Amino acid sequence: MWILNATWDVSTPISHGRSAWSRLPGPILDLVRTGILGGTFDPIHIAHLHAGETALHQAELDRVLFIPAGDPWQKADRDLSPAATRLEMTRLAVEGLEGFDVDDREVSRDGATYTADTLESFPDDEELFLILGADAALGLETWDRHELVTQRATILVVPRPGTDSMAVADTLPDAVFLDMAVLEISSTDIRNLTRDGQPCRWLLHGAVHYYIAENGLYPDRRQAPRD
Repeated sequence: MWILNATWDVSTPISHGRSAWSRLPGPILDLVRTGILGGTFDPIHIAHLHAGETALHQAELDRVLFIPAGDPWQKADRDLSPAATRLEMTRLAVEGLEGFDVDDREVSRDGATYTADTLESFPDDEELFLILGADAALGLETWDRHELVTQRATILVVPRPGTDSMAVADTLPDAVFLDMAVLEISSTDIRNLTRDGQPCRWLLHGAVHYYIAENGLYPDRRQAPRD
């Protein structure tokens, strides 16, 4: 099990070239190291941003792409906000943040969303790092073409409360664990807080919180429907 140290100087420019601990052999010039942080982002919240920033610096990435899922096969039984809405919230959350960008390839693709397809869509000269919560990493072997996923990308694991890191390490011995604060926040919690009329402003980027309020997302279920 690999654990990256959490100490860095945030004023240090984002590095270029091959990471000192890259698993790719030999000298590689101008290799782009791309972190991929996917999810439904319904809504995106500060724990997602914290995970992305930690990965950016600890793994010495050139960029982190936030990729909203289009039609995630593992959540086919859940009523998601429209893809365009989730994409816009993601854009609002990362706008102007160095090293962060939004990628719409999954919401633009027809059919069910599979991570293997997404990884295969990147050029070979990009070294990919898939950022996963520990709970998702623990279940990676159930994913479609999971062998391709672990061959194409280094797995960066975000600690999650209630998930045994040793169990993840046993399942994914080559995974790299990010050394970071554990934020017990989920999109489900935020949706429920909003629907119950409870405050959640500081769990979200301000622009995302405003967007949710202005567009009436996750309506207050305490209000009786009108005739």
